[in-house]
Amino acid sequence: MVEKWSVDYPAVNGWEKRDAYVYLPVMYDSEPERRFPVLYMFDGQNVFWDEDATYGKSWGLEKYLDENEIPLIVAALQCNTGANNERLAEYSPYRFDDPAFGHFDGKGQETLEWYIREFKPFLDENCRTLPDREHTMIGGSSMGGLMSLYALFQHGEVFSRAAALSPSIWVAPEKLAALVRRARLAPGTVLYMDYGSREMGRHQGMRRGFADFGAQIMARGVFLTQRIVPGGTHSEASWERQLPFMLGTLLFGLDI
Repeated sequence: MVEKWSVDYPAVNGWEKRDAYVYLPVMYDSEPERRFPVLYMFDGQNVFWDEDATYGKSWGLEKYLDENEIPLIVAALQCNTGANNERLAEYSPYRFDDPAFGHFDGKGQETLEWYIREFKPFLDENCRTLPDREHTMIGGSSMGGLMSLYALFQHGEVFSRAAALSPSIWVAPEKLAALVRRARLAPGTVLYMDYGSREMGRHQGMRRGFADFGAQIMARGVFLTQRIVPGGTHSEASWERQLPFMLGTLLFGLDI
């Protein structure tokens, strides 16, 4: 079951209403004493339902979780849909320039602070979550994948596991690598990271950069599952097909 409501959000272009979503597992009502791990996700409008999705195709996560009876709460927030690509600012921890869209001041830390200071406490108060670090995860794709990487390495005290599908590591690869090197990582840090073979050509040197970045992460002792998806594209349809791999990694060995 997915519940949807509206929240006030401090966007880069001023306070605005955003759709928030929370998925409760199929056994949530029948096991009233049970508590569940939480996966926080970006681009919430694309996570559950095709009718809400930006391009008419979602990850179909509600259907997948229901069919497989996975004991997991998923909480997600709609991204910035501003006409001037404000999403790129909200979902980047670093300033960057894009040849097609221009300059963006990175507001990703502010975005993440909302998840940590507002969204997570709300979920912990109103749902039967397992609120500790071990059972708190974060995930997303593209710029949301970049944010998930940043969350894991910048705020490892909050998130123990992350999923980054087609992450936009091209935004600031040197700064991201530096973050990985200096991050204070607790034992048991887990990361699922993939990239589609058919999207490698979107950015020069992506295959090598993706491999090098994975090696840097593994050198820090992170339990990393890294894949190049055969025929994978930069799309919700492709990310939906990776759900078994993504969730298998995030939930593997977790006491739930």
